[in-house]
Amino acid sequence: MATGATPHFQNEMGLPAIEVGAKEFMCIGALPPFDHPHIFIDMGSETETVCPYCSTLYKFNPRLGPGESIPAKAAWTEKAA
Repeated sequence: MATGATPHFQNEMGLPAIEVGAKEFMCIGALPPFDHPHIFIDMGSETETVCPYCSTLYKFNPRLGPGESIPAKAAWTEKAA
């Protein structure tokens, strides 16, 4: 991605679907320390994809920025220790 960092998304809320503004991102599942392996997902030309670990359906929303999501708290950033 041209922005540098790959966006990460999580589904601690257990939602069936999350809208994201990136077609290339990492899914971490639940919040650490209960996360699954952080996997790279590339939607390619598709507008939806399912995480093979947590079964979250990710839907691309072009109105969102690359690190944004609906709901907003699904976007995850690692906090500095």
